[in-house]
Amino acid sequence: MKEGTIEIPKIVFDNEAVVVSRPNRFLMIADVMMEDGTVLKNEKVHVHDPGRLKEIIFPGNRVRIRKAGSRKRKTSWDLIYGLVNDTWVLVNSSFHRYIAHSILQDPSLSPFGDVMNIRPEVKVGHSRLDFMLTLKDGSRCYVEVKGCTLSIEGRSLFPDAPTERGTRHLEELIRLKGEGHDSAVLLLVLAPDPISFSPNRETDPVFADTLKKAVEMGVKVYPLDIDIEDGIPVLKGVLPLIL
Repeated sequence: MKEGTIEIPKIVFDNEAVVVSRPNRFLMIADVMMEDGTVLKNEKVHVHDPGRLKEIIFPGNRVRIRKAGSRKRKTSWDLIYGLVNDTWVLVNSSFHRYIAHSILQDPSLSPFGDVMNIRPEVKVGHSRLDFMLTLKDGSRCYVEVKGCTLSIEGRSLFPDAPTERGTRHLEELIRLKGEGHDSAVLLLVLAPDPISFSPNRETDPVFADTLKKAVEMGVKVYPLDIDIEDGIPVLKGVLPLIL
């Protein structure tokens, strides 16, 4: 695989805003800056990411948001980007699947080369995995996708909150590998200026141990360094995995 532009529609926003608070993990309150210079105070913004995002959602930080498409919603806006060390970071996990799918279907970007078929949202055991690939030799490869926005001194870390669901996905990938199938994790590292990737043992030691076990069992882990350049995702390469 090589560096390259990821072919999905441009990830746009409508307005910038300033964070006021985060009452719960799916709701942010923000003051929205309008084009005419007015400010809409205490607007409700949907957070499409279950992580803590402490490095992004804190009072006074700048974010970029998009107007909600439905008037029936309780929230008027969606959070798209957050500012981290002067870099706009994508913090809306609804885009992860589209980014991953585009990478998988491009032989020059995909870690798996030519993929014959990509089937999304596959029910496996007690979980639903993001993709099942049919590879060139006819074999199957099950793939789970995670997004990473947390970075400390260049070391990107996942998760930023305990994730039983993430651990369960790893356990399914380990089981599938034991049954003779290929399995893999795509980590979309969206944090600015990453140098390496590691599981966040301090936050979730069970996930860290399970990821280590997965690697030992032959599950492939690809931490993909992804920049967003003027709304377009660009794959910069694969980061070193440090367990």
